[in-house]
Amino acid sequence: MTFDIHKLADVLRAAAKAEILPRFGRLGEGDVRTKTEAKELVTEADEAAERFLKRAFAEMMPEALFIGEESAAADPALLDMALDADLAVVVDPIDGTANFVAGMPLFGVMAAVTRRGETVAGLIYDPMGDDWVLAENGSGAFLLRPQGDKHRLSVAAPVPLQQMAGYVSTDYLPAEIKSGILANLAKPRMFASHRCAAHMYRAFSGGHAHFTMLDRLTPWDHLAGVLIATEAGGHVACFDRSPYDISRRTGALLAATDLYSWDTLMREVFAV
Repeated sequence: MTFDIHKLADVLRAAAKAEILPRFGRLGEGDVRTKTEAKELVTEADEAAERFLKRAFAEMMPEALFIGEESAAADPALLDMALDADLAVVVDPIDGTANFVAGMPLFGVMAAVTRRGETVAGLIYDPMGDDWVLAENGSGAFLLRPQGDKHRLSVAAPVPLQQMAGYVSTDYLPAEIKSGILANLAKPRMFASHRCAAHMYRAFSGGHAHFTMLDRLTPWDHLAGVLIATEAGGHVACFDRSPYDISRRTGALLAATDLYSWDTLMREVFAV
């Protein structure tokens, strides 16, 4: 069972142009709803884009199990099925939905291909910039533009802690450790949050930050990004030092430029 990553990239772009961009800044009453938590939003654009992606991937890869963020919310058993599936496609139709709703141009379309739970390809499409970052296992990570320009991605060179800049998400950290981590974040030079894993992974993998920490391990948010960050030369692991994979649903992960920087950040900033 084979696939063409460039054809997958075209599908993400087509979904964005057909279902996402026409709705950006034009969501009407009733087009935005909350999920189980008030801070979790879903829009008509999320659902329409996921339906588009499901149809397209069914035609392109009929043997693949399809898992979208919205379909997994309706049927959580899909995630367990992916562990044994010979081929699965896991998508986030709009990562950064809160930004999308707010009219902020920081959102992305993410897809990962897995074989028996192992991520073998990852793609993050930026509808506003009209480009992708993508990777296949063992082949490096690249920035790709529609006209065919392709540039290899590489994480930033390591620097001392006090010179590091990073991206951090603390929305889902337990209250008992959140305040300590926020205090420790005075040690690096700066940190910020895009409220969008897609763009945080893109920026880190392109060498524009020295670390990124994300605290909600939903597979559609991380499978593609972790592979891309790793293929760009970064060191990525969960807080307990274990590798991230589709079976991890709780906890947090940290990506850093190298193992030494990862250890430094865990010891000085993210120790829990």
